[in-house]
Amino acid sequence: MNLKLNNLARYSDLTLFALRALTGAFLIHETWDNVSSAARMTEFVEFLGQFGFPAPALLAPLSVAIQFGCGILLVGGLLTRVAGLLIAVNFVVAVLMVHWDEAFRGWWPAIVLVFLGLHFAAAGSGRFGLDGLFGKRR
Repeated sequence: MNLKLNNLARYSDLTLFALRALTGAFLIHETWDNVSSAARMTEFVEFLGQFGFPAPALLAPLSVAIQFGCGILLVGGLLTRVAGLLIAVNFVVAVLMVHWDEAFRGWWPAIVLVFLGLHFAAAGSGRFGLDGLFGKRR
């Protein structure tokens, strides 16, 4: 039986778009409570303080802004490479500062976001992103 799996390569821009949009939507969804509620942002500041982050009152809003803003950029496929790098750095910090002492299962969501960010930084937005309008498509 010949499965002709090489033909699947023609869908790579579509799957990149879906992965980008899904990751962006996830980041927006997961940070919306911090964006829309001062009480939730205060909880996040306290959470970072518990893990020994320096200046948690500065770093909590910065992390939320990176995640929320990069989520929007990923959905649109705009500045995809920059957004990917920012996401990767943000979640490397999360792994090192928050998840380091956890079992691998606890690392998994953050480490997947590190590598998704690196993938988007390397791949760009693909055919279905706004980067193509500005000549920054792969």
